[in-house]
Amino acid sequence: MAQMIDITINGKPVQVIQGSFLLGAVRSAGFDVPTLCHHKDLTPNGTCRLCLSEIELKGRKRLVTACNYPVREPLCVSTTAEPVVKHRKMLAQMYLGRWPNVPAIQNIAEQCGVTDGSRFKSELTEENPKACILCGHCTRACEEFTLERVLDFAGRGIKRHLTMAFGEPDSHCIGCTSCAYVCPTGAISVVDALNNPKDPVKIRNAGMRVNAEMATLDQSQCRMRDVGTANIVDVMNRYDLLPVHNYRFGSHEEAFKIDSKVLKSRFAQGAADGCWLGCSMACAKTVDHFELQTGPYKGHKVCVDGPEYETAAASSNMGCFDADFLFEFNFYCDTYGVDTISVGTCMAFVMEAFEAGVITEKHTGGLKLPFGACDEVLEILHQMARGEGFGVDVGKGIRWLKNKWAKEYGADADYLRDIGMELKGLEYSEYVSKESLAQQGGYALATKGPQHDEAWLIFMDMVNKQLPTFEDKAEALYYFPLWRTWFGLNGLCKLIWNDVVPADNSKKHKPQDAAKIPDHVRGYFEFFEGMTGTALDETRMLEQSARVYNFQRCISRMLGFGTRKDDIPPYRSMGPVTVEEYESRAERYDAQLKDQVGVDPTGKNTAEKVRLLRAFREGQYQKLVDVVYKRRGWTSNGVPKIERLKELGIDLPEIVEMVKNDQE
Repeated sequence: MAQMIDITINGKPVQVIQGSFLLGAVRSAGFDVPTLCHHKDLTPNGTCRLCLSEIELKGRKRLVTACNYPVREPLCVSTTAEPVVKHRKMLAQMYLGRWPNVPAIQNIAEQCGVTDGSRFKSELTEENPKACILCGHCTRACEEFTLERVLDFAGRGIKRHLTMAFGEPDSHCIGCTSCAYVCPTGAISVVDALNNPKDPVKIRNAGMRVNAEMATLDQSQCRMRDVGTANIVDVMNRYDLLPVHNYRFGSHEEAFKIDSKVLKSRFAQGAADGCWLGCSMACAKTVDHFELQTGPYKGHKVCVDGPEYETAAASSNMGCFDADFLFEFNFYCDTYGVDTISVGTCMAFVMEAFEAGVITEKHTGGLKLPFGACDEVLEILHQMARGEGFGVDVGKGIRWLKNKWAKEYGADADYLRDIGMELKGLEYSEYVSKESLAQQGGYALATKGPQHDEAWLIFMDMVNKQLPTFEDKAEALYYFPLWRTWFGLNGLCKLIWNDVVPADNSKKHKPQDAAKIPDHVRGYFEFFEGMTGTALDETRMLEQSARVYNFQRCISRMLGFGTRKDDIPPYRSMGPVTVEEYESRAERYDAQLKDQVGVDPTGKNTAEKVRLLRAFREGQYQKLVDVVYKRRGWTSNGVPKIERLKELGIDLPEIVEMVKNDQE
């Protein structure tokens, strides 16, 4: 908890957070001081000197700029002392002499009691009411919002002026308009002709709110600028959600070897975002000058694009807790054009099958593949690319491997189905969903297969306990897939709506209200309206997305999928498959048998307890599916009802023909 400091401001006792800046304390206490260079969303730098205040600390008085003076110990503050007032008045006259017609300067002069003009007019005086006043807002916005340095000051004293490199238009400027947005005089103007938006001001207002939140809050929250999505490696491990050894476990004592601290030490820092120039989140990371140890580029120093959380978690899923392996794996997956999630999840399945004796070195071409076999994983990756060896089989994915091993090697098909983490032909993304019924549905009910992008509900459901009933879970599994489909359809990044939380976001909201930040959801609507001119609210948004979502489900049905049987996940996503898994969390599972199932585990062997828990969890999942289908307007077999298609205006003859035989 933050430590509070007692201070006195103009005779009024107040408490402030230790380390916070004095200007905020002064204004919170009900007093005002003039400022020109200060902006609430930018780092204070004290250049205008107007916020000067007198402080008394340990019996000694001195003047400080309130905007960037951190309060670290008790002190007395005066914003109205005679030296302070005199100093401000002199500054106001000087500013007024240089820029007499700029409204922001005129307002400052009035606040400081300058009513009779200025005695400092000279050949430097600029009559332009939109003149640049050298406040520095634009340079700081360029650097802090988008991590660029397109704008900066040159010259000293009376020759100080704003410029770009070498006085020429800078090729790095991506037209984010942050500089114009924070300019207090209008000296920087914006031409909104590129995409002909209907209301560019509305778009900028919504976007700049996000910029400001990222610049001021990210460092104390998700640290996306420091480590990107890899910030949650530590979090997932702490909450037993990090996949380890093919999702058998949710944490590992060696996870620290690939956590955010290690990755941050290797990431290139302070660069603009490589995903989308101008994005204030800047979550795309790179490891520069990494020397490869294997493959066709062995010995080359390369730039690794990442890794993100999913790649790090894929590494832990394979039991490969080695940062250098992680970077090499990341690079070659990118180079060969395969995604790190599918390869990592498939390899974790292969490794468990190897350790269980389902496959042997005879099947792998002599490769030993226990968990943690880093060199062998890379060799298989190279084999995939070359089209030779066991890598050819692995490259075909878990579904293909299960069928081959059951048919040709006599492997237990039920066991492979339980541990093979794929559904609808797609490998699972990297979260352990055993303790979150809502996330089990989020994965298995996803149209495209078990990727968390459609509905990531682990924290809402398991950690924050926001979805206690089946109806709550079903509502979340209705809202989130449609919401996330919508911003994907509109080409908008999903991260900005939930990866920074406004400081004043204290109001409680329903689960379907986007969990964390309803204000950010409305921000997306402002983007849409600003671009198209069409007003949007939650109802209209859901209708837009539901048309696409239900159409996709109908197409799935036409292709032979899209029914209830296709929405049933492998059991490992629901609970412990093996005795070892159960016993690794025996205290938790025994308590659940007693409290949730109503069975006393005392005296029962582990295999029996696994069976009892499985029956309960599979039953819970089926109940969830029933409620979700009902909320979505689908039949009990998971097919959109014709009346639902009519509601959405997509009851075209061809679509009705696809689903007419599945109606109840």
